[in-house]
Amino acid sequence: MSRTARPRLGLALLASAFLVAAATAVPAPAHAEEVTDYSLTVDPTAKGPAIDRTMYGVFFEDINRAADGGLYAELVQNRSFEYSTDDNASYTPLTGWTADGTAQVLNDPGRLGDRNRTYLSLAAGSSVTNTGYNTGIAVEDGKKYDFSVWARAGSGTTLTVTLHDTGGPLATARRVAVRKGGWVQYGATFTATRTSTTGRLTVASSAATALDMVSLFPRDTYKHQPNGLRKDLAEKIAALRPGFVRFPGGCLVNTGSMRDYSEASGWQRKRSYQWKDTVGPVEQRATNANFWGYNQSYGLGYYEYFRFAEDIGAMPLPVVPALVTGCGQNKAVDDDALLERHIQDTLDLVEFANGPATSTWGRKRAEMGHPKPFRLTHIEVGNEENLPEEFFARFTRFRAALQARYPYLTVISNSGPDDSGTTFDRAWRLNRDAEVDMVDEHYYKSPRWFLQHNDRYDSYDRSGPKVFLGEYASQGNAFKNGLAEAAYMTGLERNADIVELASYAPLFANEDYVQWRPDLVWFNNHASWGSANYEVQKLFMNNVGDRVVPSTATTTPDAAGPVTGAVGLSTWNTSAAYDDVKVTAADGTTLLDDDFSGGAPAWTHTGTGSWSVQDGQYVQTDTTAENTMVRAGDPAWHDYDLRVKATKKAGREGFLVAFGVKDTGTYYWWNIGGWNNTRTAVEQAVDGGKSTLIAKPGSVETGRTYDIGVKVRGRQVTLHLDGREWGSFTDDKPAEPFRQVVTRDAKTGELIVKVVNAQSSAARTAIDLGRAKVAPRARAATLAAAPDAVNTETSTPVAPVTSTFTGAAARFTYTFPANSVTFLRIKQG
Repeated sequence: MSRTARPRLGLALLASAFLVAAATAVPAPAHAEEVTDYSLTVDPTAKGPAIDRTMYGVFFEDINRAADGGLYAELVQNRSFEYSTDDNASYTPLTGWTADGTAQVLNDPGRLGDRNRTYLSLAAGSSVTNTGYNTGIAVEDGKKYDFSVWARAGSGTTLTVTLHDTGGPLATARRVAVRKGGWVQYGATFTATRTSTTGRLTVASSAATALDMVSLFPRDTYKHQPNGLRKDLAEKIAALRPGFVRFPGGCLVNTGSMRDYSEASGWQRKRSYQWKDTVGPVEQRATNANFWGYNQSYGLGYYEYFRFAEDIGAMPLPVVPALVTGCGQNKAVDDDALLERHIQDTLDLVEFANGPATSTWGRKRAEMGHPKPFRLTHIEVGNEENLPEEFFARFTRFRAALQARYPYLTVISNSGPDDSGTTFDRAWRLNRDAEVDMVDEHYYKSPRWFLQHNDRYDSYDRSGPKVFLGEYASQGNAFKNGLAEAAYMTGLERNADIVELASYAPLFANEDYVQWRPDLVWFNNHASWGSANYEVQKLFMNNVGDRVVPSTATTTPDAAGPVTGAVGLSTWNTSAAYDDVKVTAADGTTLLDDDFSGGAPAWTHTGTGSWSVQDGQYVQTDTTAENTMVRAGDPAWHDYDLRVKATKKAGREGFLVAFGVKDTGTYYWWNIGGWNNTRTAVEQAVDGGKSTLIAKPGSVETGRTYDIGVKVRGRQVTLHLDGREWGSFTDDKPAEPFRQVVTRDAKTGELIVKVVNAQSSAARTAIDLGRAKVAPRARAATLAAAPDAVNTETSTPVAPVTSTFTGAAARFTYTFPANSVTFLRIKQG
């Protein structure tokens, strides 16, 4: 599908076209005889790859409080008093609670159950109040809320339960009589008398009592299921019409201990996500330390995931541990008995999903309320393992056991945490040689990278494993990020015979508990909103089509010049000393020569950390600071040689030597001994989003001085370490802003012409549909906004505009607005 460069119109004419388009809020067709900027040719008689309805999906991981305090509708935080320092150094068993009187959390044989280890002992006349999440417990006037609690009392007592905020009661108080004896679950229902986002739930007791599993649930959950999901968040996922739901991780799956939650393991709290911990009655489910720094209650577990996937018509796609940790831990677990147990757990998982109600685990599913199977067809083993040999040895055993018992299963492997490099290449070789069904790729890159790599899958081996793009994002939630992802998605669809599944990540972020950016859907305790990226995903996922129709388009001339910019020094969680910095032009002229004998006046500190001149060296001393950049020189510098000596003094990583520095968000740096001192790579940052250009394994020794050299010539860069060439690259791949793909919707008989124009000028385009007979009226859906536009709770500048276009024909001209994604659905006659 060749793309031929074509000259562009003058800026004045383009600006005029854009103003017309902006004024009408919908694309305005140009006359066929006018000169155009691009041409788009479609061959409706040719047959491209088929696109499965499951191609686009979502990936749910409990990060950014996506589960507790998010999709899981429970309004009480720390309902079972299980928070601990294992979850977060600041936590106590009463985090989320305040006490009036005497309240003590106990861990003794009087507990509710072995897997629910702690409970609250409340003295007579005392009370506890829960603060909920964000600003408090959010309630809506007239809505019902179901309270429940497990209680045990030696002599019987009355609980007074109130829902209130600083303005007074939010509902009529409820009195719950607790009988003398052992643990019993009690309940009551509140009807909110006004709306509040700062509510509190208070439980007071007239006599000594023990409490556990204090819960408040909105009656109106998604699909009205008990132990259900927050409605607005679930509806936002459902509106995407995802083909699959990948869960539960992510780093939750392949980090922490692989042992179970039992006395034999010492009630291990920092465990990998293991599915058997998350099914059955909620009061009997285990709790766990979340990798992202908080507690996860497992109220939202495997059964709820399966039910949700079924409710929205999506394929469930669970991920299980492979007994090789990742996400910076990078350790293979050598315990064959433990490996066999996890393999059996995975076989049991398939039985839980698909087995008859008469089977052991099928019966457990039926007891939870779902006698019919969930029709599981895909399962993934492992997530981003950075030890390909060790991972694959274990993956092979999982796959053999699964396919022996369930030959219909697609068992998915992965290629590590990056889009390229030694681990990626080795993992792909192992997967290809073993004829694995599907390989999961993950990468988070700059918008520029996505604009540059639309052709990534064009050259993949058509006879090899299929690709599951399980995690990707362009490192931002502005519309420019969504535009870059949209341009990339046209390449995913064009290669639908290779890329069978794809999901943006992460899915959710609670605005007050963020561990990772960007995210698809943002929320707080009372509202939610889709990001610009969400609107792009929704447009593609709601207009997939059944088959690609081959098309070609002209391209934008590339005006890239040489790599230009100043130089910089930085560190990441490391203290390092730099000396003898010298920058020499290609003709031998000295541009910078600094041995720091006179201080560091040439350097500007733009990052974090603490820099000072010590013993004739420029030293950064803070071992906890990230990106401590200092820079020197002229942003117009080009074609130069940079030399610097560097010595690691302390910390987790190595050196960051920057070149081509234009501003705080746009530069290249050579990251020597990064990723916890395991890898060396060159990264390119554009507007703050980074992409890896070349990477190799490598580490840095503390106390040793390294001689670092960077040679910049045009767009080619050569790197030397201690006098030896380490590697080189040429950054000359154009970031094409105009991309397209065409698909056919067999159900409606429409061609779907999908065009991304990620530039600040409108694109007048001559569209040739071959000899196709089409109706003159077409439906258009357009996303157009300023590149930096961001959706928020109160403002949605990135939203689709639908319109009718009446100029469709076998050949016609259409103007695609600046910074836009446009889908034209054209009915074939």
